[in-house]
Amino acid sequence: MSDEASRTGRGGGLAAREPARPAKFTDPFRTADGQVRARVALTRLETLWFNTGTLCNIECDNCYIFSSPVNDRLAYITAPEASAYLDEIRDLGLDVREIGFTGGEPFMNPDILRMIGDALERGHEVLVLTNAMKPMMRPAMQSGLLKLKAAHGPRLTLRVSLDHYSAAFHEMERGAGSWQLVLDGLDWLSRHGFSINVAGRTCWNETEAEARKGFKALFAEKGWRIDADHPGELVLFPEMDEAADVPEITMACFGLLGKRPEDLMCATSRMVVKRKGAAAPAVTACTLLPYDEQFEMATSLKDSLKATGGAVDQGDILLNHCHCAKFCMLGGGSCSV
Repeated sequence: MSDEASRTGRGGGLAAREPARPAKFTDPFRTADGQVRARVALTRLETLWFNTGTLCNIECDNCYIFSSPVNDRLAYITAPEASAYLDEIRDLGLDVREIGFTGGEPFMNPDILRMIGDALERGHEVLVLTNAMKPMMRPAMQSGLLKLKAAHGPRLTLRVSLDHYSAAFHEMERGAGSWQLVLDGLDWLSRHGFSINVAGRTCWNETEAEARKGFKALFAEKGWRIDADHPGELVLFPEMDEAADVPEITMACFGLLGKRPEDLMCATSRMVVKRKGAAAPAVTACTLLPYDEQFEMATSLKDSLKATGGAVDQGDILLNHCHCAKFCMLGGGSCSV
């Protein structure tokens, strides 16, 4: 047998006898090399997110959820549907601190002001993720936001996507002309005294310290009351690329990385989505995985606590996705404040 035949397995070499290793992130319970996959239990439901729909006024170059002016894979959730989940929080006695709204662009949902107001009136803090562009700047939205702020003050926070402190890099992601529009939105929010955060990205080949220094200079120039050194006021998100080769997560990884299962988002948060054509919304494990049905848990919060199937086992979340590794474990990302 030739050396080449032995290396490739032709002619009955060792490689021919070895079974092919399964692809990563396929078996919910086992990694590709046969180890027990990490799981995360819900320690407390601290944040409930609503995806208001995937439609957006712009289409970013690297949007993890592929939002665009035509993507309606997640339909607009309605105020009565959201209210039913807030009722569940009350009826189950869940100590939910925060209600989050994400999209798409939340201010394109015609019920967004009603949903924000309902959550605030029930005593929750509310976080809205927005690009602060034309949908938010419509007169009806501005008027509604000012009324909500007057009634509820700092319990309403808007987190604005500003991918970089320079126009060139921000527009590389969001398109020509987007820089001035978001600055106008942030100026309006700041001028009227809203609680505002900024969400940036970390894909620009600079250190976190360099990024925060650049944002700090921009915030000072614009007079925005945002602390660039505070990780909750300037959130720098790790990039997510489903084609990237990342390691799978076992329970041993928590010790190696100095983390605990309860530090991950899925230990304290869930998200409600409404799939296009679905009869009702559903509870999912994570804000980052709205389309992956193995992370869909149930149609009610109560049933989600004991759901089984796919990457969910008796309410525990099995970390069977590359975003679990890249964003949460290795990137240390979190969508909440």
